[in-house]
Amino acid sequence: MRMNPTTSSSGVPRLTKEPGAYRPNHWSVLDVAFPPGKMPNIYNALVQLLGNNRVRAVAMSATDGLTRGMDVIDTGAPLSVPVVERLSDEFSTTTFPIHRSAPAFIQLDTKLSIFETGIKVVDLLAPYRRGGKIGLFGGAGVGKTVLIMELINNIAKAHGGVSVFGGVGERTQSKVALVYGQMNEPPGARMRVGLTALTMAEYFRDVNEQDVLLFVDNIFRFVQAGSEVSALLGRMPSAVGYQPTLSTEMGSLQERITSTKEGSITSIQAVYVPADDLTDPAPATTFAHLDATTVLSRGLAAKGIYPAVDPLDSTSTMLQPRIVGDEHYETAQQVKQTLQRYKELQDIIAILGLDELSEEDRLTVARARKLSVSYHNLFSYGEGYELRNGEQFEEMTLNLCVLTPNRIVWDSEVKEIILSTNSGQIGVLPNHAPIATAVDIGILRIRLNDQWLTMALMGGFARIGNNEITVLVNDAEKSSDIDPQEAQQTLEIAEAALRKAEGKRQTIEANLALRRARTRVEAINAIS
Repeated sequence: MRMNPTTSSSGVPRLTKEPGAYRPNHWSVLDVAFPPGKMPNIYNALVQLLGNNRVRAVAMSATDGLTRGMDVIDTGAPLSVPVVERLSDEFSTTTFPIHRSAPAFIQLDTKLSIFETGIKVVDLLAPYRRGGKIGLFGGAGVGKTVLIMELINNIAKAHGGVSVFGGVGERTQSKVALVYGQMNEPPGARMRVGLTALTMAEYFRDVNEQDVLLFVDNIFRFVQAGSEVSALLGRMPSAVGYQPTLSTEMGSLQERITSTKEGSITSIQAVYVPADDLTDPAPATTFAHLDATTVLSRGLAAKGIYPAVDPLDSTSTMLQPRIVGDEHYETAQQVKQTLQRYKELQDIIAILGLDELSEEDRLTVARARKLSVSYHNLFSYGEGYELRNGEQFEEMTLNLCVLTPNRIVWDSEVKEIILSTNSGQIGVLPNHAPIATAVDIGILRIRLNDQWLTMALMGGFARIGNNEITVLVNDAEKSSDIDPQEAQQTLEIAEAALRKAEGKRQTIEANLALRRARTRVEAINAIS
């Protein structure tokens, strides 16, 4: 239907707010009265039949200037959008209705194949299906939109087909724009942006017989717009305030995204997770329709690891031996087992320290830390956010300086250190928060590229900040500079001196000497 600001004959229906009738409290919803026998069909741009020759329509644009009694004309057709192949065709008369049924089961193509993205953590642990539906789940600011734009850069440019981008309630992105209904638009328009983008994708699939990439950012805004419209229509809210028709609306959109014998639609959808709660009805309803889920972690994003994909929460129906092969499947399972074990050990490390772990668990921790950075990429699209333009990911470094009163023991860049303090061991990675702490008699572990070195420290002070670590100690020795035989003899002498010690002062001095001797021996025996 459309508004006609001019006066017409008495047979033309009019916008009405009659006394005693339901009065919408928001101009995004309009009640229209029609003559008897002239009621329009559902989807002729209206959403409810109210009875008494009245219908309820949702505004698709601003309603400024509308007044009671203004003429309304039924177009006699459902809401349709032009389907075009080039910008020059924008005035094309070829249109498709945005409310359509899903393809019949006999038309579907059930062939399974992997859709490579060029993002290591995704391709290894949660691969995407060609012609499937993929969800990118994450809270605000964890990189959903940047990941979608990187997928466009990696996939769409080499895809050879057609890409359709639907921006549902999200901000405009550089270099890509097609169908947009941003948050300043009425809810009726935002609710139909996803359907409009999907309709255009269906045209390329069914008419042109092409493979199509459909990017939707953000599917949560589709649900949110539906919730706003539902409230404006006077429907009783359901769980957590969402619309009672949430599952139906989501199904009507998702079931149309599929592969047929003519072509395929591969959909990648960003899904905002309110308060990082995956049990919220909006993301939970979306889960049921997806072939793969990529969950973005705020913890990884806080560490500066991008894409911040959580490998343990991300899933894919394609990760099966018969699809990806035995080698790929076994490798992915081993990686997940290593990361899961590391996650279980993190509380133990925080309380007791790394030294209390078994040799096998220490090896697991070292492997997991390498994996956590090795399978992440720098983004070509994110060159404005990253340090380099699409290069292979390289770990950041720390500048470590170990000083004694007489000499400089160490002054070079390292990847990571584990330091013994009076309150326990602490691990230091790049971008660590500034801290100053007392250093206990103990071992300093230093990680270079793929190698761990050890050093015996005899107590002192450490300052950490701006990726620089300064350690001032009474004495320090690299394990490579310690003579094992001499260190063992010193330990035996210290143990004998403690047994012979008399008085409090001698006992304290003997204990300190024994700790120093044990630290030197442990530095030699520590696993590199």
